Amino acid sequence: MMNDMSSYFVAEKQESVIFFVVGLMAIGLSLWLWMNGHRLKSMAYPLVVIALMQIAVASTIYLRTDSQLSTLSAQFQANPATLKAAETARMETVMKNFSIYKTIEMLLLIMGVGMIAFFQRHDVAAGIGVGLVLQAAVTLTLDIFAEARGAAYLSAVQGITT
Repeated sequence: MMNDMSSYFVAEKQESVIFFVVGLMAIGLSLWLWMNGHRLKSMAYPLVVIALMQIAVASTIYLRTDSQLSTLSAQFQANPATLKAAETARMETVMKNFSIYKTIEMLLLIMGVGMIAFFQRHDVAAGIGVGLVLQAAVTLTLDIFAEARGAAYLSAVQGITT
């Protein structure tokens, strides 16, 4: 179980770095678009808004992961039954939240594609659509991986014998 726990939290921390870098890249691209007066510079709106969320979430996960792993490891050593109950409840909530996140990300992706398809002659709308597609696709992809990791970890937690 300790290996499963460690692997899960190390991967969470690694993915938080990816989210952080994606956020920074989105902000960098936005600055470039605005500075160069690109016709689709309006894609910066969703790029920056979502990037700020990505950076905030990534920072939170990165900064709390080591202490969270340490606390859970000590709890597992002291009382596996307590850890099993608490982590099962927490991870079930995390897994339910992934359904919400994926739904939102898919809606943003569909909205972005729709804006590109139906408003391609309107630079502002098309730009916003491109920005939504880029951010929603990347975020959805990363969340699918995170959800799979979460399911494997939850299964390991539920398998703890007490």
